[in-house]
Amino acid sequence: MGGYTRKILRINLTEGKTGIEPLNMELARKYLGGRGLAGKMFFDEVAADVQAFAPENKIYISAGVLTGTNAPTSGRFTVVTKSPLKGAVSAANPGGDWGVQLKLAGYDMVILEGKAAYPVYISIKDDLVKIRDASQLWGKDAYAATEAIKREFGDPPARVLAIGPAGENLVLMAVFLNDLHRAAGRSGVGAVMGAKNLKALVVRGTGKVDEANPEKMKNVLNAGWGKKDACYRCPIACGRQKKGEEGAGRSSKGKNKSGFAAACGLRDHEAIHAAHDLCDKLGLDFIAVGSTLATGMELVQRGSIRPEELEGTLLEYGNTQGIREWIRKIAYAEGLGAQMAQGASEFAASYGHPELALTAKRTEKPEMPASDLQDLTAVIDSLGMCQYSSAMLGLADYRAIVNAVTGFDYTDAELLACGERIGDMERVKI
Repeated sequence: MGGYTRKILRINLTEGKTGIEPLNMELARKYLGGRGLAGKMFFDEVAADVQAFAPENKIYISAGVLTGTNAPTSGRFTVVTKSPLKGAVSAANPGGDWGVQLKLAGYDMVILEGKAAYPVYISIKDDLVKIRDASQLWGKDAYAATEAIKREFGDPPARVLAIGPAGENLVLMAVFLNDLHRAAGRSGVGAVMGAKNLKALVVRGTGKVDEANPEKMKNVLNAGWGKKDACYRCPIACGRQKKGEEGAGRSSKGKNKSGFAAACGLRDHEAIHAAHDLCDKLGLDFIAVGSTLATGMELVQRGSIRPEELEGTLLEYGNTQGIREWIRKIAYAEGLGAQMAQGASEFAASYGHPELALTAKRTEKPEMPASDLQDLTAVIDSLGMCQYSSAMLGLADYRAIVNAVTGFDYTDAELLACGERIGDMERVKI
């Protein structure tokens, strides 16, 4: 059987202990991996009334079934935890190479529990797992922390997942960043890491992910996929590298353009790129920031926010410098930025206008086309593939790929049933 490493790495930060557990393959068959498997384990292990910042809350970082294989766009992984923003379970789904390195190191999932007594980061190289002192990294932005850890680790293919000042200050829209420009965003997962005194995880794997039927896989993929990719094995390349004023960065994707362009009135591409990169550097969810700033701009126009509350920093549509400064104030929870740091829903409600928050279940919404195929969406997340792949693949394609990799014999209906099962579980937990 391929796709799975059949091992879970559990790390107790309170006790400073690490351990390896076997993957429950019966659960894997029902919930796949990534979002589904991590969600199921969260459901089974974490009490419904646990607080997001409590040591009893856990973080499940789970690679997809296909992550690290030859399947197209299979570089994604999922982070499941209790959201401090929503007060419910949340699943963040970043791309890049971090999840691939986790699989190559021999793990389908990492479970983080408890709270460290002081700032730490976790080092993983195959079977060698260490909890290291991160006191010297605390206070550094995500870029600086990543570079420092990579220098100390001394192995170029290693990948780092880190929080910035926003996560350390428990900002409710904090993300953690992997590969410098890939964010696990939405719902404040970076703040949960900060609450655990966990600055980062660095991982390097030297193994491989087996495929049950390599020849069958080749036949399935014989459909002219491009070779160039951004995330692991991705022919879509939704992000582009761009060198800006502060060095290398990445151009915006559609979600970012809607947040800073349509919502905040930025029209200059350089300004959009700069705002996005600043959010990445400070460890902020750029979708949530754009939505929250737009809410603030509307409150200013209505006179709900008094001029003295702005402390000289303009909060208005199209003001590039003002937007950059408010991004910084949110990350460091300064002045009005501390209120914005609670998220658009709380921020708008605090001024008596909850209707101004563009949110769903207290999470800021990207202005992107929504899909009615919720079950298939859950399947794609759990396979470790990118949602953009659905522009080129159908249910039968996903079924053929997962069967070729794992050796399972899902029918279309059975694979969709996995997605339905995942969605039902998430609704119950919420």
